[in-house]
Amino acid sequence: MVLRLIERTAVLLASLAVSSVLVFAFMAILPGDPARVALGVNASDEAVAELRRQFGLDRPLTTQYFEWLGGLVRGDFGTSYVSKAAIGPQIFDRFQVTLWLVVAGMVVALVVAAPAGTVMAARHRKVSGLALSAVSQLGVAVPAFLAGILLIMVFAVKLGWLPANGWTPPAQDPAMFLKQLVMPALSLGLVQGAVLTRYVRSAVLEVLREDYLRTARAKGLRPFPALWRHGVRNAAVPVVTVLGLQLATLLIGAVVVERVFVIPGLGSLLLDGVSNRDLLLVQDVVMVLVIAVLLVNFLVDLLYVALDPRLRVGSR
Repeated sequence: MVLRLIERTAVLLASLAVSSVLVFAFMAILPGDPARVALGVNASDEAVAELRRQFGLDRPLTTQYFEWLGGLVRGDFGTSYVSKAAIGPQIFDRFQVTLWLVVAGMVVALVVAAPAGTVMAARHRKVSGLALSAVSQLGVAVPAFLAGILLIMVFAVKLGWLPANGWTPPAQDPAMFLKQLVMPALSLGLVQGAVLTRYVRSAVLEVLREDYLRTARAKGLRPFPALWRHGVRNAAVPVVTVLGLQLATLLIGAVVVERVFVIPGLGSLLLDGVSNRDLLLVQDVVMVLVIAVLLVNFLVDLLYVALDPRLRVGSR
């Protein structure tokens, strides 16, 4: 277990290092001069050169990279080329908003996928199981932004039950916060829940065919109690791996959903940075998203070991 933890930590650190190089290199080769963008097309060459010096863009790329990386390690994300404001507080504030959205979306996905996938597996040869399978296939085909638009049309425009967009911090008005969170969370969670349902179905089907579950049934346990007592943990092992990918997908999907519902999250900050050609802001936000995805995968690896005793035995 300890050796596996050390191994996965080393892989995480190596992945973070490689990712930082790739993100920095990609942003460095993009056309355009941030200093020229900040000053405008009519600025003199002398003014642009001075601003490049202030931004540190006149130094070698290796020097810029290690200074940027050192700042990330210290929690200093630098200063925006456009607004001249510190980037770190902006990312921190926006990430909290995105985190609420991602966690709520994952809760919706799990609430949908766990029972639906289990029922689909237990009744896979019956009409109810086939009907649920067809619905999940339809959900897989619907993108999150389209689901959000449909939800707005039904619950905001037609019925008037929920606000169409906006964001209120939970500490300011908890009731309005929940109302504004419902539709974005559903648009993310229902789509990802449809995908996750397929994996839950496959995992439960595999467990249902195991000999130990047949033995439990032969001893008098009914199907669902037998599955709950003897099969849920084994079925959870492959599903946990998919959950890591789902969380990464939710983070990326939140970029578009935040735009649909006018939510001031990390995705909106990223798109604003792209539209304003604020390359350092974009670079920092992309790196934060990469770090979040890698950390999620790292935690999933550890949870995988905790769920599967065979991996703990093999890592001694």
